[in-house]
Amino acid sequence: MPVNPAHTALWPAPYASEAVDATVHVPGSKSVTNRALVLAALASEPGWLRRPLRSRDTLLMAGALRELGVGIEETVSSSSSVAGGPEGTGEAWRVLPAGLSGPATVDVGNAGTVMRFLPPVAALADGPVRFDGDPRSYERPLNGVIDALRVLGARIDDDGRGALPLTVHGSGALDGGPVEIDASSSSQFVSALLLSAPRFNQGVEVRHTGSSLPSLPHIRMTVDMLRAVGAQVDTPESGGEPNVWRVTPGALLGRDLTIEPDLSNAQPFLAAALVTGGRVLIPDWPARTTQPGDRLREIFTEMGGSCELTDYGLVFTGSGSIHGIDVDLGDVGELTPGIAAVAALADSPSTLRNVSHLRLHETDRLAALTKEINELGGDVTETADGLHIRPRRLHGGIFHTYDDHRMATAGAIIGLAVEGVQIENVATTAKTLPDFPDLWTGMLGTSGV
Repeated sequence: MPVNPAHTALWPAPYASEAVDATVHVPGSKSVTNRALVLAALASEPGWLRRPLRSRDTLLMAGALRELGVGIEETVSSSSSVAGGPEGTGEAWRVLPAGLSGPATVDVGNAGTVMRFLPPVAALADGPVRFDGDPRSYERPLNGVIDALRVLGARIDDDGRGALPLTVHGSGALDGGPVEIDASSSSQFVSALLLSAPRFNQGVEVRHTGSSLPSLPHIRMTVDMLRAVGAQVDTPESGGEPNVWRVTPGALLGRDLTIEPDLSNAQPFLAAALVTGGRVLIPDWPARTTQPGDRLREIFTEMGGSCELTDYGLVFTGSGSIHGIDVDLGDVGELTPGIAAVAALADSPSTLRNVSHLRLHETDRLAALTKEINELGGDVTETADGLHIRPRRLHGGIFHTYDDHRMATAGAIIGLAVEGVQIENVATTAKTLPDFPDLWTGMLGTSGV
Protein backbone atom coordinates (compact mmCIF):
# COMPACT_ATOMS: atom_id res chain seq x y z
CA MET A 1 0.00 0.00 0.00
CA PRO A 2 1.47 3.42 -0.92
CA VAL A 3 2.36 5.71 1.98
CA ASN A 4 0.44 8.97 2.18
CA PRO A 5 3.09 11.73 1.77
CA ALA A 6 1.35 13.74 4.51
CA HIS A 7 2.22 10.97 6.97
CA THR A 8 5.97 11.37 6.43
CA ALA A 9 6.17 15.13 5.81
CA LEU A 10 7.91 17.22 8.46
CA TRP A 11 6.32 20.48 9.60
CA PRO A 12 8.70 23.02 11.19
CA ALA A 13 6.98 23.90 14.45
CA PRO A 14 6.99 27.71 14.69
CA TYR A 15 9.24 29.17 17.40
CA ALA A 16 7.74 32.07 19.35
CA SER A 17 10.20 34.95 19.49
CA GLU A 18 7.79 37.06 21.53
CA ALA A 19 4.69 36.70 23.69
CA VAL A 20 1.55 35.76 21.78
CA ASP A 21 -1.42 38.14 21.83
CA ALA A 22 -4.27 36.65 19.85
CA THR A 23 -7.91 35.76 19.49
CA VAL A 24 -8.42 32.15 18.36
CA HIS A 25 -11.80 30.92 17.19
CA VAL A 26 -11.77 27.23 18.09
CA PRO A 27 -14.06 24.98 15.99
CA GLY A 28 -16.93 23.02 17.53
CA SER A 29 -16.58 20.13 19.95
CA LYS A 30 -16.03 16.70 18.44
CA SER A 31 -17.53 14.99 21.49
CA VAL A 32 -20.68 17.12 21.37
CA THR A 33 -21.00 16.96 17.56
CA ASN A 34 -20.82 13.17 17.37
CA ARG A 35 -23.21 12.63 20.29
CA ALA A 36 -25.61 15.14 18.78
CA LEU A 37 -25.48 13.35 15.41
CA VAL A 38 -26.39 10.01 17.01
CA LEU A 39 -29.24 11.47 19.06
CA ALA A 40 -30.61 13.39 16.08
CA ALA A 41 -30.47 10.25 13.93
CA LEU A 42 -32.52 8.34 16.54
CA ALA A 43 -35.05 11.14 17.10
CA SER A 44 -38.68 11.04 16.04
CA GLU A 45 -38.45 14.34 14.14
CA PRO A 46 -35.84 16.36 12.21
CA GLY A 47 -33.26 18.44 14.03
CA TRP A 48 -30.54 21.02 13.41
CA LEU A 49 -26.87 21.07 14.45
CA ARG A 50 -25.43 24.60 14.25
CA ARG A 51 -21.69 25.21 14.01
CA PRO A 52 -20.86 21.50 13.97
CA LEU A 53 -17.25 20.43 13.82
CA ARG A 54 -16.18 19.35 10.33
CA SER A 55 -13.24 17.03 10.94
CA ARG A 56 -12.29 13.49 10.03
CA ASP A 57 -14.03 11.98 13.08
CA THR A 58 -17.29 13.89 12.63
CA LEU A 59 -17.41 13.35 8.87
CA LEU A 60 -16.90 9.62 9.49
CA MET A 61 -19.85 9.70 11.90
CA ALA A 62 -22.06 11.58 9.46
CA GLY A 63 -21.03 9.27 6.63
CA ALA A 64 -21.80 6.18 8.71
CA LEU A 65 -25.27 7.44 9.63
CA ARG A 66 -25.95 8.20 5.96
CA GLU A 67 -24.96 4.61 5.17
CA LEU A 68 -27.67 3.52 7.60
CA GLY A 69 -30.29 5.65 5.83
CA VAL A 70 -30.24 8.86 7.87
CA GLY A 71 -30.50 12.09 5.91
CA ILE A 72 -27.89 14.74 6.77
CA GLU A 73 -28.07 17.95 4.76
CA GLU A 74 -25.21 20.43 5.02
CA THR A 75 -25.90 24.14 4.67
CA VAL A 76 -23.33 26.90 4.62
CA SER A 77 -24.16 30.58 4.43
CA SER A 78 -22.04 33.71 4.73
CA SER A 79 -25.02 35.60 6.06
CA SER A 80 -25.58 36.21 9.76
CA SER A 81 -27.78 33.19 10.22
CA VAL A 82 -29.18 30.06 8.66
CA ALA A 83 -32.85 29.42 9.33
CA GLY A 84 -32.69 31.28 12.59
CA GLY A 85 -29.23 30.01 13.49
CA PRO A 86 -26.51 31.84 15.43
CA GLU A 87 -24.31 34.67 14.26
CA GLY A 88 -21.21 33.54 12.39
CA THR A 89 -20.61 31.45 9.32
CA GLY A 90 -24.10 30.02 9.40
CA GLU A 91 -22.89 26.45 8.84
CA ALA A 92 -25.50 23.91 9.91
CA TRP A 93 -26.45 20.28 9.43
CA ARG A 94 -30.10 19.29 9.18
CA VAL A 95 -30.60 15.71 10.33
CA LEU A 96 -33.57 13.81 8.92
CA PRO A 97 -34.21 10.57 10.85
CA ALA A 98 -35.29 7.55 8.84
CA GLY A 99 -35.77 3.83 9.25
CA LEU A 100 -32.29 2.43 9.85
CA SER A 101 -31.40 -0.17 7.25
CA GLY A 102 -28.70 -2.52 6.03
CA PRO A 103 -26.74 -3.98 4.45
CA ALA A 104 -24.26 -1.23 5.10
CA THR A 105 -20.53 -0.77 5.66
CA VAL A 106 -19.22 1.68 8.23
CA ASP A 107 -15.68 3.09 8.09
CA VAL A 108 -14.76 4.12 11.64
CA GLY A 109 -11.27 5.40 10.74
CA ASN A 110 -9.62 5.55 14.16
CA ALA A 111 -12.51 7.37 15.83
CA GLY A 112 -13.43 5.91 19.22
CA THR A 113 -16.84 7.60 19.16
CA VAL A 114 -17.73 6.05 15.80
CA MET A 115 -16.48 2.53 16.56
CA ARG A 116 -18.23 2.47 19.96
CA PHE A 117 -21.36 4.60 19.57
CA LEU A 118 -22.62 3.08 16.32
CA PRO A 119 -22.79 -0.70 16.96
CA PRO A 120 -25.82 -0.14 19.28
CA VAL A 121 -27.39 1.99 16.54
CA ALA A 122 -26.65 -0.75 14.00
CA ALA A 123 -28.44 -3.28 16.23
CA LEU A 124 -31.60 -1.24 15.60
CA ALA A 125 -31.14 -1.37 11.83
CA ASP A 126 -32.91 -3.80 9.55
CA GLY A 127 -30.02 -5.79 8.08
CA PRO A 128 -26.31 -6.48 8.56
CA VAL A 129 -23.86 -3.62 9.20
CA ARG A 130 -20.12 -4.24 8.83
CA PHE A 131 -17.64 -2.10 10.78
CA ASP A 132 -14.04 -1.63 9.66
CA GLY A 133 -11.38 1.03 10.07
CA ASP A 134 -7.72 2.00 10.23
CA PRO A 135 -5.21 -0.64 11.34
CA ARG A 136 -4.90 1.00 14.79
CA SER A 137 -8.66 0.66 15.29
CA TYR A 138 -8.21 -3.14 15.38
CA GLU A 139 -6.09 -2.74 18.52
CA ARG A 140 -8.50 -0.52 20.45
CA PRO A 141 -10.80 -2.20 22.98
CA LEU A 142 -14.39 -2.76 21.91
CA ASN A 143 -15.26 -5.82 23.98
CA GLY A 144 -17.31 -3.81 26.48
CA VAL A 145 -19.76 -2.75 23.77
CA ILE A 146 -19.78 -6.10 21.96
CA ASP A 147 -20.37 -8.20 25.08
CA ALA A 148 -23.03 -5.84 26.40
CA LEU A 149 -24.96 -5.78 23.13
CA ARG A 150 -25.03 -9.58 23.06
CA VAL A 151 -26.49 -9.62 26.57
CA LEU A 152 -29.09 -7.09 25.42
CA GLY A 153 -30.13 -9.28 22.49
CA ALA A 154 -27.91 -8.36 19.54
CA ARG A 155 -26.14 -10.77 17.19
CA ILE A 156 -22.56 -9.76 16.40
CA ASP A 157 -19.83 -11.56 14.45
CA ASP A 158 -16.31 -10.58 15.53
CA ASP A 159 -14.56 -13.96 15.34
CA GLY A 160 -13.95 -13.75 19.09
CA ARG A 161 -11.62 -10.76 18.84
CA GLY A 162 -13.59 -8.32 20.97
CA ALA A 163 -12.45 -5.76 18.43
CA LEU A 164 -12.81 -4.64 14.82
CA PRO A 165 -13.59 -5.69 12.17
CA LEU A 166 -17.06 -6.96 13.02
CA THR A 167 -20.61 -7.26 11.69
CA VAL A 168 -23.74 -6.35 13.61
CA HIS A 169 -26.80 -8.25 12.35
CA GLY A 170 -29.53 -5.70 12.96
CA SER A 171 -33.06 -7.00 13.42
CA GLY A 172 -34.85 -3.66 13.54
CA ALA A 173 -35.13 -3.65 17.34
CA LEU A 174 -33.24 -4.58 20.49
CA ASP A 175 -34.65 -5.93 23.76
CA GLY A 176 -32.40 -3.93 26.10
CA GLY A 177 -32.63 -4.33 29.87
CA PRO A 178 -29.95 -4.75 32.56
CA VAL A 179 -26.31 -5.31 31.67
CA GLU A 180 -22.99 -5.31 33.51
CA ILE A 181 -19.81 -4.03 31.87
CA ASP A 182 -16.26 -3.16 32.84
CA ALA A 183 -15.71 0.30 31.34
CA SER A 184 -12.36 0.91 33.04
CA SER A 185 -10.61 1.02 29.64
CA SER A 186 -13.05 3.55 28.15
CA SER A 187 -16.02 5.54 29.40
CA GLN A 188 -17.28 5.40 25.82
CA PHE A 189 -18.57 1.89 26.55
CA VAL A 190 -21.14 3.43 28.91
CA SER A 191 -22.00 6.36 26.63
CA ALA A 192 -22.45 4.02 23.67
CA LEU A 193 -25.20 2.06 25.41
CA LEU A 194 -26.91 5.11 26.92
CA LEU A 195 -27.17 7.03 23.63
CA SER A 196 -29.25 4.38 21.86
CA ALA A 197 -31.08 3.12 24.97
CA PRO A 198 -34.30 5.18 24.54
CA ARG A 199 -34.91 3.13 21.36
CA PHE A 200 -34.41 -0.24 23.11
CA ASN A 201 -37.66 -2.02 23.99
CA GLN A 202 -36.83 -2.05 27.70
CA GLY A 203 -34.39 0.85 27.77
CA VAL A 204 -31.21 -0.06 29.59
CA GLU A 205 -29.64 -0.38 33.03
CA VAL A 206 -25.86 -0.17 32.72
CA ARG A 207 -23.83 -1.26 35.75
CA HIS A 208 -20.08 -0.59 35.68
CA THR A 209 -18.23 -3.36 37.51
CA GLY A 210 -14.61 -2.24 37.12
CA SER A 211 -12.40 -0.70 39.75
CA SER A 212 -12.16 2.71 38.13
CA LEU A 213 -14.03 4.68 35.49
CA PRO A 214 -12.05 7.22 33.43
CA SER A 215 -13.39 10.37 31.80
CA LEU A 216 -16.57 10.73 33.88
CA PRO A 217 -17.25 14.20 32.40
CA HIS A 218 -17.88 12.53 29.04
CA ILE A 219 -20.57 10.31 30.60
CA ARG A 220 -22.11 13.41 32.20
CA MET A 221 -22.07 15.03 28.75
CA THR A 222 -23.95 12.04 27.33
CA VAL A 223 -26.53 12.18 30.13
CA ASP A 224 -27.08 15.94 29.76
CA MET A 225 -27.54 15.63 26.02
CA LEU A 226 -29.97 12.72 26.42
CA ARG A 227 -32.06 14.71 28.87
CA ALA A 228 -32.04 17.71 26.53
CA VAL A 229 -33.81 15.66 23.84
CA GLY A 230 -36.42 14.29 26.24
CA ALA A 231 -34.88 11.08 27.58
CA GLN A 232 -35.39 10.03 31.18
CA VAL A 233 -32.03 9.10 32.73
CA ASP A 234 -31.28 8.11 36.32
CA THR A 235 -27.64 8.49 37.36
CA PRO A 236 -25.47 8.19 40.47
CA GLU A 237 -25.40 12.00 40.64
CA SER A 238 -29.22 12.19 40.66
CA GLY A 239 -29.58 9.88 43.66
CA GLY A 240 -29.22 6.52 41.92
CA GLU A 241 -26.88 3.67 42.77
CA PRO A 242 -23.13 4.23 42.38
CA ASN A 243 -21.86 3.23 38.92
CA VAL A 244 -25.38 2.53 37.60
CA TRP A 245 -27.18 4.42 34.82
CA ARG A 246 -30.78 3.76 33.78
CA VAL A 247 -32.48 5.04 30.64
CA THR A 248 -36.23 4.66 30.12
CA PRO A 249 -37.52 3.77 26.62
CA GLY A 250 -39.23 6.60 24.78
CA ALA A 251 -39.20 8.92 21.78
CA LEU A 252 -36.40 11.46 21.36
CA LEU A 253 -37.14 15.02 20.29
CA GLY A 254 -35.55 16.79 17.35
CA ARG A 255 -33.45 19.67 18.66
CA ASP A 256 -31.95 22.89 17.33
CA LEU A 257 -28.53 22.68 18.93
CA THR A 258 -25.59 25.06 18.67
CA ILE A 259 -22.32 23.17 19.21
CA GLU A 260 -19.92 24.59 21.81
CA PRO A 261 -16.28 25.25 20.88
CA ASP A 262 -14.07 22.22 21.55
CA LEU A 263 -12.41 23.15 24.83
CA SER A 264 -9.89 20.30 24.65
CA ASN A 265 -8.81 21.61 21.26
CA ALA A 266 -8.38 25.05 22.84
CA GLN A 267 -5.60 23.53 24.94
CA PRO A 268 -2.61 24.22 22.67
CA PHE A 269 -3.65 27.86 22.25
CA LEU A 270 -4.04 28.39 25.99
CA ALA A 271 -0.70 26.63 26.42
CA ALA A 272 0.83 29.11 23.99
CA ALA A 273 -0.11 31.97 26.30
CA LEU A 274 1.37 30.08 29.25
CA VAL A 275 4.60 29.12 27.45
CA THR A 276 5.26 32.56 25.93
CA GLY A 277 3.95 34.70 28.80
CA GLY A 278 1.30 36.05 26.43
CA ARG A 279 -2.45 36.40 26.18
CA VAL A 280 -5.04 34.40 24.22
CA LEU A 281 -8.79 34.93 23.96
CA ILE A 282 -11.04 31.96 23.10
CA PRO A 283 -14.46 33.37 22.10
CA ASP A 284 -17.72 31.70 23.18
CA TRP A 285 -16.20 29.71 26.06
CA PRO A 286 -19.33 28.43 27.85
CA ALA A 287 -20.07 29.48 31.42
CA ARG A 288 -21.39 25.98 32.11
CA THR A 289 -20.31 22.85 30.28
CA THR A 290 -19.67 19.13 30.70
CA GLN A 291 -16.63 19.26 28.42
CA PRO A 292 -13.48 17.98 30.17
CA GLY A 293 -11.47 20.78 28.58
CA ASP A 294 -13.05 23.29 30.95
CA ARG A 295 -10.68 22.00 33.63
CA LEU A 296 -7.82 23.66 31.75
CA ARG A 297 -8.76 26.89 33.49
CA GLU A 298 -7.81 25.35 36.84
CA ILE A 299 -4.81 23.30 35.69
CA PHE A 300 -3.08 25.98 33.63
CA THR A 301 -3.71 28.57 36.34
CA GLU A 302 -1.92 26.31 38.82
CA MET A 303 0.92 25.99 36.31
CA GLY A 304 1.46 29.74 36.23
CA GLY A 305 -1.27 31.50 34.26
CA SER A 306 -4.44 33.39 35.04
CA CYS A 307 -7.82 33.47 33.36
CA GLU A 308 -10.97 35.55 33.19
CA LEU A 309 -14.28 34.33 31.82
CA THR A 310 -16.02 37.28 30.18
CA ASP A 311 -19.25 37.67 28.22
CA TYR A 312 -17.19 37.32 25.04
CA GLY A 313 -15.09 34.32 26.02
CA LEU A 314 -12.11 33.12 28.05
CA VAL A 315 -9.06 35.35 28.35
CA PHE A 316 -5.98 33.39 29.44
CA THR A 317 -2.74 35.15 30.34
CA GLY A 318 0.67 33.67 31.04
CA SER A 319 2.89 35.07 33.76
CA GLY A 320 6.21 34.32 32.11
CA SER A 321 6.81 31.39 34.48
CA ILE A 322 5.68 27.77 34.17
CA HIS A 323 5.39 25.67 37.32
CA GLY A 324 5.29 21.89 37.64
CA ILE A 325 2.12 20.21 38.82
CA ASP A 326 1.05 17.03 40.61
CA VAL A 327 -2.40 16.28 39.22
CA ASP A 328 -4.95 13.48 38.84
CA LEU A 329 -6.10 13.52 35.21
CA GLY A 330 -8.34 10.46 35.39
CA ASP A 331 -11.43 12.43 34.39
CA VAL A 332 -9.64 14.48 31.72
CA GLY A 333 -7.10 12.09 30.23
CA GLU A 334 -7.30 13.60 26.76
CA LEU A 335 -5.59 16.72 28.15
CA THR A 336 -2.50 14.72 29.18
CA PRO A 337 -0.35 15.24 26.03
CA GLY A 338 -0.69 19.02 26.14
CA ILE A 339 -0.09 19.17 29.89
CA ALA A 340 2.97 16.94 29.50
CA ALA A 341 4.35 19.27 26.83
CA VAL A 342 3.94 22.30 29.10
CA ALA A 343 5.38 20.38 32.06
CA ALA A 344 8.50 19.59 30.04
CA LEU A 345 9.10 23.37 29.87
CA ALA A 346 8.37 24.08 33.55
CA ASP A 347 10.67 25.19 36.37
CA SER A 348 9.95 22.16 38.58
CA PRO A 349 8.95 18.49 38.17
CA SER A 350 5.43 17.27 37.42
CA THR A 351 3.54 14.04 38.06
CA LEU A 352 0.50 13.22 35.93
CA ARG A 353 -1.61 10.51 37.57
CA ASN A 354 -4.48 8.07 36.94
CA VAL A 355 -4.21 7.93 33.14
CA SER A 356 -3.16 4.34 32.49
CA HIS A 357 -6.12 4.07 30.07
CA LEU A 358 -4.20 6.36 27.67
CA ARG A 359 -2.19 3.33 26.62
CA LEU A 360 -5.31 2.29 24.66
CA HIS A 361 -6.04 5.59 22.90
CA GLU A 362 -5.15 6.58 19.31
CA THR A 363 -1.68 5.37 20.25
CA ASP A 364 -0.08 4.39 23.56
CA ARG A 365 0.11 8.02 24.59
CA LEU A 366 2.21 7.42 27.70
CA ALA A 367 4.92 5.56 25.81
CA ALA A 368 4.78 8.01 22.91
CA LEU A 369 5.11 11.10 25.09
CA THR A 370 7.98 9.55 27.02
CA LYS A 371 9.89 8.64 23.87
CA GLU A 372 9.34 11.87 21.97
CA ILE A 373 10.06 14.32 24.80
CA ASN A 374 13.14 12.32 25.86
CA GLU A 375 14.47 12.33 22.30
CA LEU A 376 14.41 16.14 22.47
CA GLY A 377 16.56 15.96 25.60
CA GLY A 378 13.80 15.62 28.20
CA ASP A 379 13.59 13.41 31.26
CA VAL A 380 10.20 11.66 31.33
CA THR A 381 9.51 8.30 32.94
CA GLU A 382 6.37 6.21 32.79
CA THR A 383 4.74 5.22 36.05
CA ALA A 384 2.12 2.52 36.56
CA ASP A 385 -0.66 5.03 35.95
CA GLY A 386 0.93 8.06 34.34
CA LEU A 387 4.08 10.11 33.81
CA HIS A 388 6.77 11.79 35.90
CA ILE A 389 8.39 14.72 34.12
CA ARG A 390 11.63 16.38 35.20
CA PRO A 391 12.28 19.49 33.10
CA ARG A 392 15.54 19.60 31.19
CA ARG A 393 16.94 21.93 28.56
CA LEU A 394 15.43 20.65 25.30
CA HIS A 395 16.81 20.75 21.78
CA GLY A 396 15.36 20.50 18.30
CA GLY A 397 14.53 17.27 16.52
CA ILE A 398 11.74 15.28 14.94
CA PHE A 399 8.62 14.84 17.08
CA HIS A 400 6.68 11.79 15.87
CA THR A 401 2.89 11.73 16.14
CA TYR A 402 1.90 8.06 15.64
CA ASP A 403 -1.20 9.25 13.74
CA ASP A 404 -2.38 10.86 16.99
CA HIS A 405 -3.74 14.39 16.76
CA ARG A 406 -2.92 15.26 20.38
CA MET A 407 0.69 14.18 19.95
CA ALA A 408 0.98 16.64 17.06
CA THR A 409 -0.35 19.56 19.08
CA ALA A 410 1.87 18.59 22.03
CA GLY A 411 4.90 18.82 19.75
CA ALA A 412 3.77 22.22 18.50
CA ILE A 413 3.57 23.49 22.10
CA ILE A 414 7.17 22.43 22.75
CA GLY A 415 8.22 24.03 19.46
CA LEU A 416 7.12 27.43 20.74
CA ALA A 417 10.00 27.40 23.23
CA VAL A 418 12.51 25.09 21.49
CA GLU A 419 13.94 25.97 18.10
CA GLY A 420 14.24 23.29 15.45
CA VAL A 421 11.32 21.02 16.42
CA GLN A 422 9.79 19.31 13.39
CA ILE A 423 6.38 17.62 13.63
CA GLU A 424 6.00 14.44 11.62
CA ASN A 425 2.50 14.16 10.06
CA VAL A 426 0.94 17.33 11.43
CA ALA A 427 -1.94 16.53 9.06
CA THR A 428 -3.21 14.03 11.63
CA THR A 429 -4.66 17.03 13.53
CA ALA A 430 -7.49 17.01 10.96
CA LYS A 431 -8.99 14.18 13.03
CA THR A 432 -10.55 16.74 15.38
CA LEU A 433 -8.99 20.15 14.62
CA PRO A 434 -9.07 21.04 10.92
CA ASP A 435 -6.61 23.66 9.69
CA PHE A 436 -4.51 23.47 12.87
CA PRO A 437 -1.31 24.65 11.15
CA ASP A 438 -3.09 27.76 9.83
CA LEU A 439 -4.71 28.47 13.20
CA TRP A 440 -1.33 28.06 14.89
CA THR A 441 0.63 30.32 12.57
CA GLY A 442 -2.26 32.81 12.57
CA MET A 443 -2.11 32.97 16.36
CA LEU A 444 1.60 33.69 16.26
CA GLY A 445 1.16 36.32 13.57
CA THR A 446 -1.59 38.24 15.39
CA SER A 447 -0.38 41.43 17.02
CA GLY A 448 -3.41 42.14 19.18
CA VAL A 449 -6.85 41.10 20.29
